[in-house]
Amino acid sequence: MTHFGLVVIGAHIGVHIKDEIENFKNEKVLLIEPVPHNVNAIKKNLLEYKNFIIEQITLGIKKETRDFYFIKEDSISKLKKHWASGIGSFKKDHILSHKSKRFKVEEIDIQKTSIQCLRFQDLVDKHSIDSIYKLLIDVEGSEYEILKDIDLSKVNIKKIIFEHKHFDGYFKQGEKLNEITDKLKKNNYKITKLDEENILAEKF
Repeated sequence: MTHFGLVVIGAHIGVHIKDEIENFKNEKVLLIEPVPHNVNAIKKNLLEYKNFIIEQITLGIKKETRDFYFIKEDSISKLKKHWASGIGSFKKDHILSHKSKRFKVEEIDIQKTSIQCLRFQDLVDKHSIDSIYKLLIDVEGSEYEILKDIDLSKVNIKKIIFEHKHFDGYFKQGEKLNEITDKLKKNNYKITKLDEENILAEKF
């Protein structure tokens, strides 16, 4: 069985996690990112690191092929927001809900692809993972499915940091978030709200 220092679900283009990669440069790192042009960017942006594996997949509650929507590579510079590459989703409407005066995303800016969706346990089995020091999850509202499906009795995870702002819908938090925080507390995790977007669950 194998220990991973860092697992990132929603690695985007790799830039925002570079400090994390540096912190775990002597340990195994697993990056999950479904968007093809983001995967290419990760390889360029993290070129100096040789300790990471990229899985171009999505995660969910069952193993299947699912439609996945993301911002076209050509539209990112047009939309003038560096974070545009990070708003992929199983729901096209989730991407369109980001539309504002400063982010004029339209249907023409969105690309659909069919992609393999695995359960978290499939990933654990594939890479023989028995422990993870830090798990980062930023997947535009799909955090609930992933965290609900993780069997915390089968893999030892020290720290989990996940985005919570879209847990129960676009900029909504409610019953689903409460369900997951309750699950984490029952598995001996201390819950800390880091900011308006992220929660830290740390095992004690």
